[in-house]
Amino acid sequence: MGYELTDEQKDLKSMVANFMSKEVKPHLRAIDESGKFPIEIYKQAFEMGLHMLEIPEKFGGSGLDHQTVGILLEEMGYYDPGFAITILCSALALKCVLIGGTDEQKARVSNLIGEGGFGAFCLTEADAGSDAASLKTSYKEDKDGYIIDGSKCFVTNGEFADVYIVFATKDKKLGPKGISAFIVEKDRSGVMVGSHEDKMGLRLSNTCDVAFQEVHVPKENLLGEEGKGFKIAMAGLDEGRLHNACISTGICQAALDEAVKYAKERKTFGTPIINHQAIQMMLADMAINTEAARQLVRSGMYALDMDLPTTKIASMAKTFCADSAVKVTTDAVQVLGGYGYSKDYPVEKMMRDAKIFQIFEGTNQIQRMVIARELAK
Repeated sequence: MGYELTDEQKDLKSMVANFMSKEVKPHLRAIDESGKFPIEIYKQAFEMGLHMLEIPEKFGGSGLDHQTVGILLEEMGYYDPGFAITILCSALALKCVLIGGTDEQKARVSNLIGEGGFGAFCLTEADAGSDAASLKTSYKEDKDGYIIDGSKCFVTNGEFADVYIVFATKDKKLGPKGISAFIVEKDRSGVMVGSHEDKMGLRLSNTCDVAFQEVHVPKENLLGEEGKGFKIAMAGLDEGRLHNACISTGICQAALDEAVKYAKERKTFGTPIINHQAIQMMLADMAINTEAARQLVRSGMYALDMDLPTTKIASMAKTFCADSAVKVTTDAVQVLGGYGYSKDYPVEKMMRDAKIFQIFEGTNQIQRMVIARELAK
């Protein structure tokens, strides 16, 4: 299978690189230190349609194929994974509506997000992370809709979201079959946003708790049928895990490039350190992991384009690419030595950013369980 980029893919990649290098990269150090959400930068990205890349044209998106989307996400991750995750989570919220929603819901939410609104995916809870089916947020019917009550944590875009996709259970005894998904607009009474998480990495993204205290939503805000919410969430996450793998691959490439650049310039014992075998072995392993990650991601994106099963390949890609990002960035810090540990050089931030990819959207330990379960079928 060949992976030569088409002219369109090259043009789109160049467009993303130009935006990231001019509008995002100059502000990374300041935002990383302050943690301030750069909403104006995101508004520019939304105007370019970067949050609607794979959304069908009839819903206001670019309608790009998954392979092309993966290339562009890798490019965003190369410059800043926190930026890429923010873009992705708005798309994930809309994607859930496109997976399980009615035509009216699809039009309503795609218009909201397409016009520059933020979306948020609300599944994780304090006691329901990897075991998402054990969530406690509940809902009950009333005469003209539903009442949602509970709290979600680690919600990306939580503070700035215009619409939340909230997963709640009608009866915990039913497990996954009791979970439904709802569209919840930010201005509904009872929606309460908690404080911003002061994170180790992904400092360009906003993460916080969101509470839903007796929030009333009309019947037309139920996504699909009652009891289908868990399937909607898992379908969204299969694709989301491949997207995260794309971003992880971008982190790998950025760290590798920085390490190679430094190794060519830094001299010890009268020669650039890239000529020392110990450094060569590290750089070679970094390059192997980076390219292997890229090929695994592209295999997964191909499966999406061909409408093939993706559960196993998504978990494989998410796991390998995240593990590779952590290893490659750690090795990059080592290659740069003391400078690698300094914030004057970019690789320490890359290392901090990489770690979360082993944790969110299902830890890598959970992904290995998913892979083993698929193998046993």
